[in-house]
Amino acid sequence: MKRTYQPNNRRRSKKQGFFARMKSGIVSRRRKKGRKVLAR
Repeated sequence: MKRTYQPNNRRRSKKQGFFARMKSGIVSRRRKKGRKVLAR
């Protein structure tokens, strides 16, 4: 049987990377607030 998790870095960064967070507004909100670390 094949394992279920086949990691794909491109899909991962599309879904949960920096730019995905920018689009959803999390990072941009933190940027407006003047946060030192925006995303880990």
